[in-house]
Amino acid sequence: MPYEWSSEPPHHDPDWQLSLWPYRSLLRKDFVLFMGATATLVSLPLITLLGTVILWGLLPFFLLMLWGLWTALNISYKRGEVLEELTVDETTAHLTRHNPKGDTQEWEANRYWVTVHLHPKGGPVENYITLRGGDREVEIGAFLDAGERLALYDDLKCALRG
Repeated sequence: MPYEWSSEPPHHDPDWQLSLWPYRSLLRKDFVLFMGATATLVSLPLITLLGTVILWGLLPFFLLMLWGLWTALNISYKRGEVLEELTVDETTAHLTRHNPKGDTQEWEANRYWVTVHLHPKGGPVENYITLRGGDREVEIGAFLDAGERLALYDDLKCALRG
């Protein structure tokens, strides 16, 4: 699961923290291997063209393809650098969202009044989860998939009751 509790299970301890992040199917160390394997496989047909003028005509397109793939994957990584941290103590609930561009968004409410809401169809994504407390309602875990949001919803309900 792309989220982690500071203590398991969280509802036995009044002070806990929940960290959420987007799932990454291609890790940074695997990114280098993927790029190396792609460059190797794509360059195999170029070996037959060694010593010909055609190689010099195809080489810029080969390099452009590698640069485009590298750039697209790096942009994808940058957009996915989101971290949400929900810190709850005996009196307050504090949510901090670290966005990909470096800015942060914060929300705080009295723990006693914080409620978790699941919107199965009404939100921007399926099984949309919001926290309501004070005068605001904020989303949490919108980057998770639908099944992970359902599990998170159940965990949050239990944790905030305790």
